[in-house]
Amino acid sequence: MQKRPLSDLPLPCPVARSLDVFGEWWSLLIVRDAFRGARRFEDFRALGAADNILAARLRKLVDEGIFEKRPISETSKRYEYVLTEKGRDLMTVLAAIRTWGERWTTGKDATRLSHGTTGHSVSVKAWCAECDTAIPVDDISVQRQPGERRR
Repeated sequence: MQKRPLSDLPLPCPVARSLDVFGEWWSLLIVRDAFRGARRFEDFRALGAADNILAARLRKLVDEGIFEKRPISETSKRYEYVLTEKGRDLMTVLAAIRTWGERWTTGKDATRLSHGTTGHSVSVKAWCAECDTAIPVDDISVQRQPGERRR
């Protein structure tokens, strides 16, 4: 059975469109591992995904412009996967999921996010660009765009 794209939902939504790109099982973990330094298929195998699943997810992430697939050398038939600008922009998504997970799940953590310049720990907060201030989650509301009706 063919999966229906979430972007086909009745109400236009960037969350649904984003999940069509990276919402499949393993996809964000592949991106996470790329931020940790994984570049070759063999590096991503450490996730534990079956090879066919891993290959399919990497192919989708390349097709979506999250990764660029590059030959390891001019003479090699092997490739590495390098995050594109679009892929690197997923760091904030991963950081937000991580922040939620640190608060609401239990277990050990093998890594931490740090500010490259200072080494300080990084956290993700909602920010109002107009007011230039952090805002609490309880002060965020979802509003329909003008002209959008409930379907």
